[in-house]
Amino acid sequence: MENSEKTAGQSIVGINFNPSGDDKVARAKQLCAELIDLVLECDSSTGSFDFVQHTIGEVLNAQMNVVKVLTLKK
Repeated sequence: MENSEKTAGQSIVGINFNPSGDDKVARAKQLCAELIDLVLECDSSTGSFDFVQHTIGEVLNAQMNVVKVLTLKK
């Protein structure tokens, strides 16, 4: 993925930042990137800019929390 062009969602979640090299982290980030890309594909008439930005922030928050759970040391 380093050499290929990233989607906006992949850039927002930092798709290449995975110091642990954990496959589950990579999958969680990719899923959240896809959600963000879906939101960004919406026509502006379907929702306000503020709501779109809020939704992207919530997806990013969820992604960070999922990564935290996946990498939490017991």
